[in-house]
Amino acid sequence: MTITVRELVHYPVKGCAGIPVDSARVLGTGLEHDRTFMVVNADDGAFRSQRTHPAMAAVRVEVLDGGAVLSLAAEGVEPLRLDVVRDGPRREVSMFDRPLGAAADQGDEAAEWFSDALGAKSRLVRVVPGFDRDGWGDTPGKLNFADAHAVLVASTASLDDLNARIAARGAAPVPMNRFRANIVLTGGDEPHFEDRARRMLLGTVELAHSVRATRCAVPMVDQTTGERVGPEPIRTLSTYRREPEYGNRVSFGAKNAVVCEGVIKVGDAVEIAEWLSP
Repeated sequence: MTITVRELVHYPVKGCAGIPVDSARVLGTGLEHDRTFMVVNADDGAFRSQRTHPAMAAVRVEVLDGGAVLSLAAEGVEPLRLDVVRDGPRREVSMFDRPLGAAADQGDEAAEWFSDALGAKSRLVRVVPGFDRDGWGDTPGKLNFADAHAVLVASTASLDDLNARIAARGAAPVPMNRFRANIVLTGGDEPHFEDRARRMLLGTVELAHSVRATRCAVPMVDQTTGERVGPEPIRTLSTYRREPEYGNRVSFGAKNAVVCEGVIKVGDAVEIAEWLSP
């Protein structure tokens, strides 16, 4: 059975709503515009996440004019159209208590907008020219403000298997957007085949396996309403997807590094050029 690309999604502002696209330019740090911006605590520069601010999921983002303008919308606040500052005043930022260096602050208007939308004093920052951050795993690669890797890949086979298990427990199925994947594959009939793909060719892009994607509380957030609605899917994943080598956390999807830049389109055939050893 032919494996193809079913969905492509980038997330310009880390933690906020994704943007589905029919085609995507893929750079060394992932899909173009992906996690280029990040919301941080105004006091200490620590990143904000759906883990503590689930309402971020309902912040709708548009990238306009080739990335020169950012449009933001959310319930309860007036929409904002923001001229992007690519290289301006710097602010030191961190993620998971690790410093990431300086980022470009996007100004007081953006800060006030996110502070109102999230009910917490915040600033919006962007990666600066020359930003250089390494991932880790089998193929570390480079990335912007994603947690630790450039591209998250998941498959419909994995989701179908998960939802069958959830249904057997008498609970409602979950949509793919709970997992905030960049690339969704379809056509593979084996659940979690993406875990075993060492090298994948998609369009003119080549990806290489980094690690399995361990999951936190974010998949329990409704990505439309921005409300935490758990315990699924984490409850069911914990029954069969524990990862002892990663602190016994559960996993869903695979994180990949970009080893050859190019373009991917929805409908592109996917070649698994090399598999990981069983």
